Amino acid sequence: MKKSVYIIALTSLCLLGSCNLDREIQTDISPQYAYRNFDYTMMRANGLYGPLLRGFKYIDDAMMASATDEAEFVVQWANVQNFNQGSWSERLNPDNKWGHYFDAIRRCNLFLENCDNVDFDQWKMDPDENQQIIYRKNLAKLENRKKEARFLRAFYHFELMKRYGGIPVMDRTYSLKDDYTVLTRRPLQDVIDFIVGECKELAGDEGLPVSYEENLDYGRITKGAALALRSRVLLYAASDLYNNSAWTEGYEHPELISLTGDRRTKWAEAAQAAKDLILMPESPYSLCNDYSKIGKDANISELILFRIESQSNDLERINYPIGYLGGGTGNMPSGNLVDAYQKSNGEMFDWTKLANDADPYANRDPRLKMSIITNNDIYKGRPVEIWEGGKDGQPIERSTRTGYYLKKFLDENINLFENGTSVHVWPYFRLAEIYLNYAEALNECDPGNADIKKYVDMVRDRQNVKMPGMTVTGQEDVREFIRNERRVELAFEDHRAWDTRRWMIADKVENLKLRGVRVTKSPTGFVYHPNEVETRVFEPRMYFYPIPLNEINVTGWPQNPLW
Repeated sequence: MKKSVYIIALTSLCLLGSCNLDREIQTDISPQYAYRNFDYTMMRANGLYGPLLRGFKYIDDAMMASATDEAEFVVQWANVQNFNQGSWSERLNPDNKWGHYFDAIRRCNLFLENCDNVDFDQWKMDPDENQQIIYRKNLAKLENRKKEARFLRAFYHFELMKRYGGIPVMDRTYSLKDDYTVLTRRPLQDVIDFIVGECKELAGDEGLPVSYEENLDYGRITKGAALALRSRVLLYAASDLYNNSAWTEGYEHPELISLTGDRRTKWAEAAQAAKDLILMPESPYSLCNDYSKIGKDANISELILFRIESQSNDLERINYPIGYLGGGTGNMPSGNLVDAYQKSNGEMFDWTKLANDADPYANRDPRLKMSIITNNDIYKGRPVEIWEGGKDGQPIERSTRTGYYLKKFLDENINLFENGTSVHVWPYFRLAEIYLNYAEALNECDPGNADIKKYVDMVRDRQNVKMPGMTVTGQEDVREFIRNERRVELAFEDHRAWDTRRWMIADKVENLKLRGVRVTKSPTGFVYHPNEVETRVFEPRMYFYPIPLNEINVTGWPQNPLW
């Protein structure tokens, strides 16, 4: 009886998809035939990329940015607001990805356990040299798909780990004959070791390729992606949240949410992991000279792992300013984020040092205007009127409440009236993150190392950014500078929620008032009034998501602390 109970409880973990070979294949052929057929096996391999989530409409139409101090979503009853109001739990979590990623992991395991059944005889047994070439080529392709599946399995484990902490490590499938009582939450260290171990092997001499020659393979997982995931995982593993259980008020299972060991050693490992990618032989990666192309162009050398969204205009319809035909405002950047963009001379922006009628957005970090629309910016051929009474300002229904509109990722040239569309690119890993990973980790294990300034400055020195180099010294000041640089450089790319957690500052920054600006028009120009938009709620227990209640009730696994 107990065994059957576990099977029911772990449906999301082990059995989802067990009756379907692969959801991307619409067919009535037998699984046995599909497992032996090369073309179907390649289709199944491609389908393993399907669970990679893009962040454009992550929670309904909202980005994850709107669940952080980066932004606010225009619809007040949207699911993302449960995060902001603190009204989420083990019963209701707008970002509950437990079943999604365990289903994805199972699909990877199914592929790995069955792909060696492919029948190559039609080429292998044909003595014709052309057929032998095809045989060797297809055999190599299958071997590489196995490596891609292993990477995706590791990546999906990481996505679960950063939300839930210690989870079951699923390196094989489970059937009705298995004893599910042996499945349990593993210590956080075990999960990290599994992911890092896979990445290390996949980035080795017999691992993934550095790049692909065929256009059909464009966007596939490479050695660089394995190194990038290893860099991010080890950076998290060295960070405050993963090395501190004091905040849990005596939680009985600290091994599920924290690590032991020397912090400096962990930071050094994280720094080396990033450096391994930076110095990778024959690296195809370099910083893009045009920051505005991030999220809009897949043909830039900065992207390490990305996904192209098919032609659409959903992103523009959701996020264009309200005064433009079809615009819905959507994700409204916060004043908290806007104020983080430095002045063009490298000084921090300060409202108290600004005259009432001065333009607060003049002479600022150029990435501000490439990411966020501010009042009176020229957009789609006219000034954006965010001022009160303007075409895009209050009190128009659904106009921005923060005084800002999203620009990053959006194609300004789409005509929604004509149902124009565009391609959008979601970056999972790009080189700028790796530079900042390296600088952050190096500052913690070897403060004062010249590489810290070198790689931070490289991120700031893009051709159309050209911000001054870092001038602060001292470990604490450099730490804050790097954190602010991550906030600006990686804005809206789904880093902020996890960075504030791993730095253990979320209970501070997320409980600050979400800020914006009210703009009024005067005879001589505009007057800007910084204001408070919303009160947010973040409690210490929210550093990790709760394990879904249906899993806890049946398995008896330990819940995460304070839930």
